[in-house]
Amino acid sequence: MAFNLLARREHSATELTRKLLLRGFSLSEIETVLTTLSAENLLSNNRFTENYIHYRQAKGYGPVRIRAELRERGITEELIEHHLKIADNAWFVAVKQVWQKRFKNRVPEDFKARAQQMRFLQYRGFTQEQIESIFGRFF
Repeated sequence: MAFNLLARREHSATELTRKLLLRGFSLSEIETVLTTLSAENLLSNNRFTENYIHYRQAKGYGPVRIRAELRERGITEELIEHHLKIADNAWFVAVKQVWQKRFKNRVPEDFKARAQQMRFLQYRGFTQEQIESIFGRFF
């Protein structure tokens, strides 16, 4: 069962544990399977984290939201920090691309429009500094 789940997509150990518990497997059975899968390098939180960050960034989500989603999936803070790199300039490029796609380069005409655009980018998970990099040149 665990192998079938991993064949579809990468899972974190916590995600896989939850899914197997829901399917009625005991915790001791799950631990044995997870140990075996990890030993054979079929289950890797490191690989899952890399893939997840790449996938969500490509979908237009920022580092704050991705961090929260990884925490929900049981990834340690150290592993998140190692792969996420919030201060990386790539996030500034990403926030600009998301803004351009959503708002078609429309400069906000007033404070209300600016606040709406900023809220959208915050919802997507970008930091205040990343968001301000877009709006700083308009106001």
